[in-house]
Parts: sequence; C-alpha cells; structure tokens
Amino acid sequence: MTARELDAAGITEPLLRDAYAHCRRLNARHGKTYFLATRLLPPERRPAVHALYGFARWADDIVDEPGSRHPAADRAPALDALRRRLEEGLRGGESTEPVVRAVAHTAAVYGIAHRHFADFMTSMRSDLRVTDYPTYADLARYMHGSAAVMGLEMLPVLGTVVPQEEAAPHAAALGIAFQLTNFLRDVGEDLDRGRIYLPADLLAAHGVDRALLRWSRDTGIRDPRITAAMEDAAELTHGVYREAAPGLAMLDPVSRPCIRTAFVLYRAILDAVRDDGYAVLHRRSVVSRRRRAATAFGGLARVAAARVAARHPAGRCAGVPHHVREEAS
Repeated sequence: MTARELDAAGITEPLLRDAYAHCRRLNARHGKTYFLATRLLPPERRPAVHALYGFARWADDIVDEPGSRHPAADRAPALDALRRRLEEGLRGGESTEPVVRAVAHTAAVYGIAHRHFADFMTSMRSDLRVTDYPTYADLARYMHGSAAVMGLEMLPVLGTVVPQEEAAPHAAALGIAFQLTNFLRDVGEDLDRGRIYLPADLLAAHGVDRALLRWSRDTGIRDPRITAAMEDAAELTHGVYREAAPGLAMLDPVSRPCIRTAFVLYRAILDAVRDDGYAVLHRRSVVSRRRRAATAFGGLARVAAARVAARHPAGRCAGVPHHVREEAS
C-alpha cells in the first residue's frame, strides 16, 4: 500500500520515498485512530498526512514518550537540534533526517506556512519545563502550537471548497478537540509523567488538586470530586467539537470521510470515558473494535460516494488541490 500511495503522489526519488515510508510507520504505530481515518483519503494525499503526523510523533517521542531514545538530560539539546534541522529543511527542502526530509517536502508541495512548524516546536519545548496550566487560557496557548497548528497544516492537504481562511478556525478547533480528548483519557498516564493538562481552575472548582489526583492514582480509590471535574472537562471538550463541526462541510468532498471518521472516533473516546464512570486515573478508556469497524465502514461508503461524484464535472468543487507531483515547482 505504501508504494501505491507514493506512486499516486508522484514521489519517485528513493531517499524521499524512504523518508515518507518511515513517517507512515511512525503514524501507524503511535496514532492508530488517525491512521485508520487517513486510509479513507485518496492515496495521493496520504503521504503528506503521514509526514505531518510522523514528524509530530518524532518530536513528541523526544519530549516524553515512555522508553524514549533520549534520556531526560538530553531532551532539550535533542529538541533544539531537531528544530535547527527543521528550519534548515524548510529553507532548503533537504535534510539528512528522514522525518524532516518528508515534512519539508510536504510543506513545499502544499505551501504550508512555516510559522505553524515554529509554533509547534515552541509548544514541544515548553513540555520540558511546564507541568501544569493555571487556566484554560494558559492551556489554549500551549494547544495552539501542539494541536491547532496540526489542523492548520492539514488544510492545504485536505483541500477546501471555501477560502482556507474561512475553514481555518474550525480546523484549529478540531485539532484542539482531539488533544483535549487525549488529555482527558490520559490523565493518569500524564500524572505519572509529572504533568496535568487539565486547567487548575477547572479542577479547583470541584476541590481537586494535584495531591488529590496523586492520592487517587496511587490508592486506586475514586473520589466524587474528581469525577465531577472530569465531567466538566468532558463538557468543555464537547463544546470545542461543536466549534469544529461546521468545518467538515468546508472540506473537499473526497477528504470529508477521513476527517468525519476521525471526528466520530475521537468523540467516541469521550463516550467511552463517560461509560467508564470517568475513571481516567485508574484505566484507559477505549472505543470498542465493533464501533471502530462500523465507523470505518461508514467512512468507506462515503468515500465511494464522493469519488463517484468527483468523476462528473458537476460534482467537482472549487478549491480542490491538483494532484501532487514530486517537485513543488
């Protein structure tokens, strides 16, 4: 399947093909939900998505992935080195680092603004020193670089039927909604890394602080105050999904099934958290295989319908990007 995707994208240079294949493996290993949704995109657009998310996974692995290839003392220098390689790659289009080579090529082909990558690296750097966020506004500044920019980077790849600036706020909101979902699901795991990604004022409104979370995690005993705080966090996240939802109809029709499937699957994680009684400190809530399969099957049906419509001139929409070729020029 990788060769078919690369051929469809017009990527023929061997080292570049290897770089994209490496990003695809990173995305498949670390981002199972989004990787599944990406399979619903036209083949020629998938390598770019793998490059963007593969690079993000690579940087995140430096910061705090369990079993990271970088000891704690080496993470800041490693992240700084990656930032320099990224800046050089974006300027010149080449790099000896495979993930940088692929993401720089994707940025050039699709005209992705370099500031999004700079903002992403800023948020990754803050993860080395920031362990909690007093307010949602503080968290939102972090999430702009760690999540919103991912939605903004994706827009040129997905294509839109409206001007990109009209779709951009919804794309940014969807990236934030996905990340807030992960934050809620992973409260216990993040706490073990010394971090709390839920706003301190939201927790405090229910009498929850780090010490109570740590006690509950260590003892396995649940507390109704924590449950109430997690319910509040879930409602906050649902609100961001509502902000993102209008953007789905603004995408190129052949891209909508992918993003709609990701939207449904990520939001289903919130349902799983609720069904588990918001016991996020004690177990990781997951969406059942049956629900994942049913959602993916529905996405496939929408893909088929979109591709049939795209074969007819009347079904084509403005703003759809041309097929990718190997060189941006």
